[in-house]
Amino acid sequence: MKVKMILPALTEAKSPYFRPIKYSLFPPLGLATLAAYLNDDDEVSLQDEHVELLDLNDTPDLVVIQVYITSAYRAYQLADYYRAKGAYIALGGLHVTSLPEEAALHADTIFLGPGEDIWPAFLKDYRAGKPNKLYRSTTRTLVGVPPIRRDLIKRHLYLVPNSIVVSRGCPHSCDFCYKEAFFTGGKGFYTQTVDDALAEIERLPGRHLYFLDDHLLGQARFAGALFDGMRGMNRLWQAASTVQAVLKPGLLEKAVAAGLRSLFVGFETLNPLSLREQNKVQNLNRDYNAAIRRLHDLGVMINGSFVFGMDHDDETVFARTVAWAIEQGIETATFHILTPYPGTTLYERMVAQGRLTTGNWDLYDTRHVVFRPTQMTPAALEAGYWRAYADFYRWSAIFKGASTKPDAISKLRHVAYAGGWKKFEPAWDWLIRARRVAHLRPMLEGVLTGFGKYLDREPLDDGSLLTLHAE
Repeated sequence: MKVKMILPALTEAKSPYFRPIKYSLFPPLGLATLAAYLNDDDEVSLQDEHVELLDLNDTPDLVVIQVYITSAYRAYQLADYYRAKGAYIALGGLHVTSLPEEAALHADTIFLGPGEDIWPAFLKDYRAGKPNKLYRSTTRTLVGVPPIRRDLIKRHLYLVPNSIVVSRGCPHSCDFCYKEAFFTGGKGFYTQTVDDALAEIERLPGRHLYFLDDHLLGQARFAGALFDGMRGMNRLWQAASTVQAVLKPGLLEKAVAAGLRSLFVGFETLNPLSLREQNKVQNLNRDYNAAIRRLHDLGVMINGSFVFGMDHDDETVFARTVAWAIEQGIETATFHILTPYPGTTLYERMVAQGRLTTGNWDLYDTRHVVFRPTQMTPAALEAGYWRAYADFYRWSAIFKGASTKPDAISKLRHVAYAGGWKKFEPAWDWLIRARRVAHLRPMLEGVLTGFGKYLDREPLDDGSLLTLHAE
């Protein structure tokens, strides 16, 4: 059987040569995970359109496409194209689960929810010649999941090719998050066994890992055992978690001892009324400042996430948020415009209130306003979003944030990380086009370790060596 797996990009014209660096950071693992269930004699290819041009001249028997909201139209275009060529089309992912009737128009089979239980069931039915039109996940477990088909991932196209996921979902239920829609009908948060997670880490070459889990510290017992097992592996890694978990005694220390050097933290808003509005109760009555001090005292850099456009936000929210983030010495910030994704509680509320202004899924990218805000115009919200990025990443702001650090090395690390992320985008664009983004991996690792000497000669995925002497 010839199987083609595709992760579509937002638009064909912009892939892969005009993409921001975030699309070349790490490989998504959903399709490579499903590929592990195929037979040894199946011929399979996997293409991530964010980083490579698709080969559309092939004739696969089965085409599997993972659909996100901002890639939905491109996904349907590809599905219709291969369907016309006689291929069997299977669609799954967040957007398919949220809007199954829409996706079903372009597919022979659709998958709702996670694939660990329904994908093997589909393969059995498909090989028997009697696949169903719809498979809905109800059994949630990562026990017995086969090792990811990493041989299908083009490692040289990513800055950090060692992405890894050891859990699914999140224990919390924020109104703006896809989680509730995607995991309906079963557990919304579950983990691998610790032994399986450690075995997957052992299989990864190099030193640097990027955990793609929504909330790596979401189950304290599992996370603590994982970090205990990782001690001594000499790994260096980044992940995402919450203010609540950061403040939990003991767990963060274990993570740092296991190699944590940068953490994505969902602050989202400084206004407790907005936290209640979006049911982000895990952040209520949490001392953001204490969480930041705790991370910085342990040598962990922070990527802070912030959302603009909640009902309690007026036009002062942008300057206040940026000023606070700079004063706290947050190294990098990710800003978003509140976006009501289909299937979420926020979307249902916006529909009931008649506040949605477009159903163009390409605009649901957290950079465009797709609803009517309560305390500012849509134009003011978009302008404030872009201004927040410009203000936070000004050189003067980067140096001011760095000045909060206690010593020269941590100051230099702040400037290198924040400046390298946003101030050298033309250089990143060139590296992406030249397919040489992986050559900056040792430099990134040097920044994450605070410029300590950690490797003299780092092998790259193309077999070359890059010498790094960082003191």
